[in-house]
Amino acid sequence: MPKIKLRLQKVSDAKRFFEILDNDHFSYFGARPKSIAAEKEFLKNNIKRRKDNTNWNYTIIYGREIVGGIGVKINYHRKYVGEIGYFIDEKFWSKGIASQAVRLIEAVCFKKLKLKRIEIIMQPENKASEKVAIKNGYIKEGKMRKAVRGKDGEMKDCYLYAKVL
Repeated sequence: MPKIKLRLQKVSDAKRFFEILDNDHFSYFGARPKSIAAEKEFLKNNIKRRKDNTNWNYTIIYGREIVGGIGVKINYHRKYVGEIGYFIDEKFWSKGIASQAVRLIEAVCFKKLKLKRIEIIMQPENKASEKVAIKNGYIKEGKMRKAVRGKDGEMKDCYLYAKVL
């Protein structure tokens, strides 16, 4: 399995993130920056999100290369619940990187952020994300109807997987 590391995202990651996310093969992932400038703006706001304890976003590094991002969004009303989201450069799909990144961010979620529950939400067709959840010991809790907006703007059903402390 490849060895990866996580570090807090930097504004200087914007160009690489844009390259990764500007990919038509991301059929289940809705976040697609309009430009490098828009991605820089998003990354600049990470400091405020961490300070407000609403999002903790990390860059995934494999070797010396940025290969993706992973983050946890803290539930506004239930501060002990977080939702993990991630993306991996297509060239690095099916190499165990997402699974390893989820394990690494879990340590942040449970130890540093003191969360009691972590959720991963994915569209039913996204078998790769479902494998990541199962491989990391998440339990399928059910199907959420019309829970997220897809790339096409339509509301999509999702599976909810969770792990509790």
